[in-house]
Amino acid sequence: MKSIVKLEHLSHKYSSAWAIRDINMEIGNTGIVGLLGSNGAGKSTTMNILCGALNQTEGNVFINGINLREQPELAKQQIGFLPQTPPLYMDLTVDEYLRYCAGLRQVPKEKLKPAVKEAKERCGIDHFSNRLISNLSGGYRQRVGIAQAIVHRPALVVLDEPTNGLDPNQIIEVRSLIKEIATDRAVIFSSHILPEVQILCKEIKMIENGRIVFSDTMDAFNNYVEPHSMLIHLENPPSAAELAAIPGVTKVAFLTERQVRVHFNGDQDITEKVVAISIQKGWRLREISLDKSALDEIFKQLSSQNPQSHH
Repeated sequence: MKSIVKLEHLSHKYSSAWAIRDINMEIGNTGIVGLLGSNGAGKSTTMNILCGALNQTEGNVFINGINLREQPELAKQQIGFLPQTPPLYMDLTVDEYLRYCAGLRQVPKEKLKPAVKEAKERCGIDHFSNRLISNLSGGYRQRVGIAQAIVHRPALVVLDEPTNGLDPNQIIEVRSLIKEIATDRAVIFSSHILPEVQILCKEIKMIENGRIVFSDTMDAFNNYVEPHSMLIHLENPPSAAELAAIPGVTKVAFLTERQVRVHFNGDQDITEKVVAISIQKGWRLREISLDKSALDEIFKQLSSQNPQSHH
């Protein structure tokens, strides 16, 4: 398999502290790779170096076999980048902005119009061509941001927290857009939100304290993740067996007389089911809260199991 990205012994320090240390990774030609890590773990530093926005202290970056330091222009032609804050010019129309971006990306004059049109169509913003970016909703601004990242047809698209600050509907739309883009190129998708990465990515790279603590398929990763669970407070609780009979529930544990921890499979609608059954059976549900998947726990577990991440 030819790799589109290869990082060799990548390290970077700001003044005296290392932000990332000895990062090695390879990424194949298509599909979505999740870059996961808590805030401050070194994700953005890695992405900024990978996209040529920051010069690393040590190590090498190869994009499609081209050394980014030695031939920056050639390497960057292969990359599309959407930073955490989309680099939008609010007083331009969608068309003006994308034409400007395509020009920056050295798209030849005769190919400019079709390139802009294709990016707009893929991102579903064709009907906003003449609208000022300042008049677009957050979700559509994000689409414009993604459009500028693909306007020059790069082999690699790097998206830093692309669903940040969007409402649930917008998140679903941007997700399907990212999936669509990844059919014929590689996408690196950075997030600190585990479910986002689980839904989208086939492969996952996890950075913690500037080092890679996990690099494998999503299936391998899911073996580490605690099953989903929630806490329920019922004034009139049924037996554990009755709760366990709810479709999707895998395990039930009473913590107090009225407080139960319920483990369930990945069923997204489980809370609605529990609420509905509780009303129907008069269990008098007072409170229901999902346990935040304990990312820190997983990081700890992975770090301790991963001696090679502490050279």
